[in-house]
Amino acid sequence: MKQFRLPAVFMRGGTSNAIVFNARDLPADRAQWDEIFLAAIGSPDPYGRQLDGMGGGVSSLSKVCVVGPPSRPDADIDYTFAQVQVKEAKVDYGANCGNMSSAMGPFAVDEGIFKASGKEAVVRVHNTNTKKIIRARFSLDDGLSAVDGDLAIPGVAGTGSPVRLEFLEPGGATTGKLLPTGNVVDTLDVPGVGKIRASLVDAANACCFLNAADLGISGTELPDAIEANAALMEKLAAIRIAASVAMGIAKTSDEARARKAVPFVGFISPAQDAASLSGVDIRAADVDLTGRMISNGQPHRALPLTVSLCMAVAARLEGSLVHAAARKATEADAPIRIAMPSGVLVVAANVFKKDGAWYAEQGAFYRTQRRLFDGYVYVRASQVPGLVENTKSRVKAAA
Repeated sequence: MKQFRLPAVFMRGGTSNAIVFNARDLPADRAQWDEIFLAAIGSPDPYGRQLDGMGGGVSSLSKVCVVGPPSRPDADIDYTFAQVQVKEAKVDYGANCGNMSSAMGPFAVDEGIFKASGKEAVVRVHNTNTKKIIRARFSLDDGLSAVDGDLAIPGVAGTGSPVRLEFLEPGGATTGKLLPTGNVVDTLDVPGVGKIRASLVDAANACCFLNAADLGISGTELPDAIEANAALMEKLAAIRIAASVAMGIAKTSDEARARKAVPFVGFISPAQDAASLSGVDIRAADVDLTGRMISNGQPHRALPLTVSLCMAVAARLEGSLVHAAARKATEADAPIRIAMPSGVLVVAANVFKKDGAWYAEQGAFYRTQRRLFDGYVYVRASQVPGLVENTKSRVKAAA
């Protein structure tokens, strides 16, 4: 049986990897995208390894991005993110990936989708998933995005050239409201769990933040320990479903159970000494907050950037669980240092009251990115029965 080949780039953005497509190289009929993405990534895989595709067996390595011309006047490019489930034949477009967002501007410049010159590029990225604008600033090297630099980020070996990401007006990315319930703290009545306090915040991505102490844990647990704690994982899954309904993301528990991308669920605790995956201990004096997050049923080894931004915004909301746990800032716009399994992430968040309501003006942080290889990704014709050879989109058949 023949295969189809599609032009593609494999990139690292922050602590994630993804296949990145130029929109012109995909069918205009987006109904065909899911089959292509599943086949290219290697899902569904009951073994959870995605060996027959480009995925890496965990959510941070099972991603697809599509970049094309802008669909709105205040943007330079459109960027659509697809989270491909590992064990299920499901592609979710309900959330953005902050880490891969760092690679979208560089991809657009290197592909010629956006023209840049000089020493620095500023690309206004329209994320179609959240309808939000992300401003990406990065250095250029002979007209292409720079990769060499001195920035080290937790979870990635070595250093790279920094990409500054500025998420403009990130509130309401999923639900349309920074505080979907109107409260900084809610008490959820969760079947099988009981009543538990939660801060339900939607900035860059919708999140449900819990107190580690309310879950009977310290908050410094590493991903393997969290995943091995079946009772905790079941509790967090049930709370996530209740939070989804409370935030208006899903109408029913069954719908929330099927929609796995958002909200993210996790727990926070005050700054404290902790071990990290790198083997370098984190000191309480060097951080302002400790956080752990779960998405798609898996604990993150490095916090997703959109979630980190949401956590930083929540830390500025007086009365929220995150605000109560965070070290109090000496300056209103001081960056927040979040301890996570892979190290410490620094996030800036400008949050204030506007017309009597909380308003998130901007969140910013730095990432690195790198193009790892480009060429063609191959998908079995039998896995994408609706796909036809198309010279205009450069979809080609291969023997």
